[in-house]
Amino acid sequence: MRRSAPATLLACAGLAAGLPAHAALVENLTTSVTAMALGNAVTADPPGIDSIHFNPAGLARIRGDMESHNAFGASIRTAASFHQPDGFDVGGWTQDPVAGTRTGPVRQAMYIPGYGMPGWRLPGVVIPGLGFAFNKPDSKFTFGTGVYMAQAISIDRSTDVNDPGRFDGRQIQLQRLVYASPSVGYKYSDTLSFGVAVPIAHSAFVVDTHMRFPNELLGVFGKLQQGWCPESGGNILDTFGFGLCGGGKEGMVNPFKQAANMRLSMTAPFDPTINLGVLWEPTKWLALGAVYQGGAKTRYSGTYEFNTEPMLRNFIKGLNSGLLGPIAGAVLGFPSEIPVQQKGNLSATIPFPTHVQLGIKLRPVKYVQLNVDASYATWGDWNSLTFEFDQSVKLLEVARLYGIPDSGKLKIPRGYKSLVNFGYGLQLFPTDKLTLRFGYEPRKSSVPADKLDLIAPLPDTRLYGLGLAYKFSNNIDVSLTGSYMKGRFSAPANSDCNLNCNTFLNVIYNPYAGLDVAGDIHVRYVGFNLNKRF
Repeated sequence: MRRSAPATLLACAGLAAGLPAHAALVENLTTSVTAMALGNAVTADPPGIDSIHFNPAGLARIRGDMESHNAFGASIRTAASFHQPDGFDVGGWTQDPVAGTRTGPVRQAMYIPGYGMPGWRLPGVVIPGLGFAFNKPDSKFTFGTGVYMAQAISIDRSTDVNDPGRFDGRQIQLQRLVYASPSVGYKYSDTLSFGVAVPIAHSAFVVDTHMRFPNELLGVFGKLQQGWCPESGGNILDTFGFGLCGGGKEGMVNPFKQAANMRLSMTAPFDPTINLGVLWEPTKWLALGAVYQGGAKTRYSGTYEFNTEPMLRNFIKGLNSGLLGPIAGAVLGFPSEIPVQQKGNLSATIPFPTHVQLGIKLRPVKYVQLNVDASYATWGDWNSLTFEFDQSVKLLEVARLYGIPDSGKLKIPRGYKSLVNFGYGLQLFPTDKLTLRFGYEPRKSSVPADKLDLIAPLPDTRLYGLGLAYKFSNNIDVSLTGSYMKGRFSAPANSDCNLNCNTFLNVIYNPYAGLDVAGDIHVRYVGFNLNKRF
């Protein structure tokens, strides 16, 4: 069984490495220029056409016809450093070349529907948005639609080919672009409004990562090869055994050596959900709002590609060159070989979480307004994810030893949590035309501390927003916003089994096993919005 462990661990870990980067951090980060300035605390004071997302009941407050043009620029910077603690030992290997290094430059990209991922990488991205609302005189109904980015996270570490972060997400792209959102707001009375919206989104998910597999059992096996196999390869006794040396020098196992590269690219071109909102404004100084943003079991489809390095291919080749190796492989259901490249089509059902948000607006005096929101999203639905392939994946065939009978399908545990978060917004009105906005949102991550990885480097963060709005006339107003979000994480060795656990039989991906890993994330955002009534 030990002789087959390296390939088994490689197979299971390869798929675990490809999990998406969803977490609490990506909610409402790129949706509204006004909301970003107010810590996303706008449920009780929905901002114009952006009400479609935050509370469609707010559409009922729009009188006449209106168009909204907006654009935002954002950059994400995340880094991690690796420290080798005293007593470091991975199956007899005591020096990890990653120790003492730090991840390098990070760039961004965008998935273009109908085209895919372009080749360019930029320090940030700039994305426009557009919305329309229509209200006839004296009508209680206001209709609207909008194009906006509901979620987005983009991390590209490919600038430095030796970046140590490439083993846990060389490129990650997750985005949810709403390209149509038929909506209606209904003014039931002077104080009470209702609304419904149906956002229709294009969702994209891309992960490209190099893979390595430091593991106790893998390390022990590599040391066994070093003691048993001549450096030049070949051992007459091994020929009559399990073929430990049959792979030659390139088939010698090193737990710190790159073993494979994996790329997954999936989309869901048509993914509708529903938003339901209510807004109660009994007085000028008080308003209450609530919104329900329905979830979905989003069905993704796309392509996968696995490229294996000589170490893994030659190991399997050597196993089948011995007298007993093929027999053991047949009993355990192992492949006769692993190809240099295997690619095809895959699909996955990845839940888009349900989101509920409640808000209150207080305006005790004419010049000051305070917004407070509480939100809850069901990221706990991400207890596990299942990937389905169009053929038997050779890497997964060797995972049958660990109770995975179907090498065309893999179920991966995640263990995310559903949490309540709060947001706070302050508006000052020094003149009838000028509004100043301030926001604060302490964002608790839905990724527990022992589930963090560099594909989803999403710890607890704090979002600070600052903005202003100026009303040029009754028909034109402009908003500007800048915001900054930051968070840090620290994962001591063996504390996070999505990152750095070093146990004998771990099959969950831990590319930095036994190392202390510390890191941070910073998101910078600027946005512009123009509203025009016509």
